[in-house]
Amino acid sequence: MSRAMGTLWKEIKRAPWSAQFGLLMLCCYAFAMIFAPLLAPYSEHQIVGDAYEPWGGKFLLGTDNLGRDMLTRLLFGARNTVTIAFITTCITFLLGASTGLLAATMGRWVDQLLSRTVDILMAIPILIFALLILTILGTSIPTLIIVIAVLEATPVYRLSRAVAMDVVAMDYVEVARLRGEGLVWIIFREILPNASAPLLAEFGMRFCFVFLFISALSFLGLGIQPPTADWGSMVRENATLITFGDVTPLLPAGAIALLTVSVNFIVDWFLHKTSGLRDDQ
Repeated sequence: MSRAMGTLWKEIKRAPWSAQFGLLMLCCYAFAMIFAPLLAPYSEHQIVGDAYEPWGGKFLLGTDNLGRDMLTRLLFGARNTVTIAFITTCITFLLGASTGLLAATMGRWVDQLLSRTVDILMAIPILIFALLILTILGTSIPTLIIVIAVLEATPVYRLSRAVAMDVVAMDYVEVARLRGEGLVWIIFREILPNASAPLLAEFGMRFCFVFLFISALSFLGLGIQPPTADWGSMVRENATLITFGDVTPLLPAGAIALLTVSVNFIVDWFLHKTSGLRDDQ
């Protein structure tokens, strides 16, 4: 364990400043998520003052449209928004990658059926489709997670199938088939290890898309519902302050942007490491 940690630390020290910045920001976000109840001066839903109180004094970042502490809402918003986005991304990859690998391995009618289904889903604008489904089924958190996971799984299916198609054509996969290995063995022992690098990079990118998608739906009123703290809905609730020159609505928007940029920095570094390219001396 200590040797692995030492190796990881050396890799981080050799990483470019952008990746180091991204990792530092992720650690800060994780710290805020885990210790939000201890860091927040008030409870998540507590009304502690008048609406739109200025920064300073009892309220470091002022209050929102209902008189709730903005710092508290930002901390709990990190826990709610990021956690839901991460769970959704995991389900997205479980659904998209498994079906993509299955289609590439089995081929024939399985590949045709899954691919044509994905083509139909991708032909519909994703935001309009999500708004329609959420309006019909409701905006509970489980429904939100399932709907976004299904819609976002389509590009994951495309990528995993394309990568797996290249691996399936390799000799060692044919040898495994001739040995009589089963479908599960071939997928998890032969194909997946050789397709993991682009899939892991796609996981980071897909997390950004899911995170932004959830924030956009919350801004439109069909995402995470009040009184649960969420960065997208916080921008909408306090948007009127922009007309008075108050930057308070930019705080949750900035938190969204900073997390997205940080994850992209890390993904770029990971892609560079797994590509086999050397840094310029």
